[in-house]
Amino acid sequence: MADLLMHCDQLTVELKTGVSIQDITRQLESSVVEAQVINGVVHATVVGSTGSITTIEYESGVVEDLSRAINELAPPGRNYAHEEAWHDGNGHSHVQAALLGPSISLAVRNGRLALGTWQQVVLINHDNRPRTRKVEVTLIGQHENV
Repeated sequence: MADLLMHCDQLTVELKTGVSIQDITRQLESSVVEAQVINGVVHATVVGSTGSITTIEYESGVVEDLSRAINELAPPGRNYAHEEAWHDGNGHSHVQAALLGPSISLAVRNGRLALGTWQQVVLINHDNRPRTRKVEVTLIGQHENV
């Protein structure tokens, strides 16, 4: 009989000036293994209003394409109302992050993330400076009794 459990974890990821995209799939998979969740869900949330999480095929062409698309949607250098209040040059960073979103939920099946062959989870820094990002990870699911 499987028990239901909740397991919390936190990842710390160093990112360059945005748009900076890094694969965090292995770290999330390690959280699943550590929690010993067999079937359930993993939810990951980046802390901060200028970071986001999504999935892509993590290869240089897609990374470049996504980075370009993000900068086209909310380009740096455009006049943002945020700049009038704070004068910190990152109005675009807040808009970019909001468009992609701060979190993702993924199924866990048979002790593994249920991802496609060419699908990885990526953390993105949109800020105009390097950032150390915290990602809060919550796993809920069946835990196999030993």
